[in-house]
Amino acid sequence: MKVAVFYYSQSGQALCVAKSICTPLVDHGHQVIYKQIVSLEEFPYPWNKNDFFDTFPETRLGLPPFGIKTIDFSDIEDAGLVIIAGQSWFLSPSLPIQSFFLDEGVRSYLHHRDVIFVNACRNMWLMTARQIKSYVKEIGARLVGHIVLQDRHTNLLSALTIVRWLMFNKKEGNALLPDAGVSPKDIDSASRFGTVIANAYSKNKVDTLQDELMKEGSIIYKPSVLFLEKAGHRMFGLWAGFIRKKGGYRDKRRHTRINMFFYYLLFVLFVVSPFGQLFFFLTYPFQKVNSHKHVDCYLI
Repeated sequence: MKVAVFYYSQSGQALCVAKSICTPLVDHGHQVIYKQIVSLEEFPYPWNKNDFFDTFPETRLGLPPFGIKTIDFSDIEDAGLVIIAGQSWFLSPSLPIQSFFLDEGVRSYLHHRDVIFVNACRNMWLMTARQIKSYVKEIGARLVGHIVLQDRHTNLLSALTIVRWLMFNKKEGNALLPDAGVSPKDIDSASRFGTVIANAYSKNKVDTLQDELMKEGSIIYKPSVLFLEKAGHRMFGLWAGFIRKKGGYRDKRRHTRINMFFYYLLFVLFVVSPFGQLFFFLTYPFQKVNSHKHVDCYLI
């Protein structure tokens, strides 16, 4: 089988994850072809605060300011599986991933194909997953697998380390902070998902692929964090609309409102979130975690 892997990765993390997953596929004799997703206008890396937060409204509202460069599909027309590797920005798919799914050439290519989405993120992936499910359904493709590799540190620690990484390109930890991002151990061990995928296709049991991936820990479910994400996503929608009223991407007239959102985010992260998680644990018996987990992690 030929496997097409589309990826967007600024730091290289998502690509490393994709390669780890695909190693057993190659070992099983499958041909894996990588295709980079390239924005028509590249985003900076490392980021500065103004550029990063200026992408927030369009990311949350699903309005990419520009598309992606044309992809050559000629060598993957006969691919039996498509793997898409990316990340979350502001509780949504990153703008290049959104542009990828909105591209007419991509939509035509993905129609009727099997798709696995791989998210290498901090720790909030749920709303990204929901949006990916929506894209895949609109296109007429079939989502057969969903894999999330995330930072396993606490919410506050992971927030600090990801800012340090994205803004200053410092991934390695120090005396106060751990390494940022998905751990090398988790990236290396992601190869087990490739083995599950290869077995599913060799045995023609693709319909139960997500069940088998979940048994291998394809999604580490943290209900208290996702509780915060759901609430945050609603508030992000209000803030994004508020900022967009002052103009579109890179419009200087909205700079003040973006700064307001930045300080709001700091307040929520360091003051509100700890109390939010405490509230979740105090009301845990009423949260219906098992039923939510089934909806959140499986492909229904």
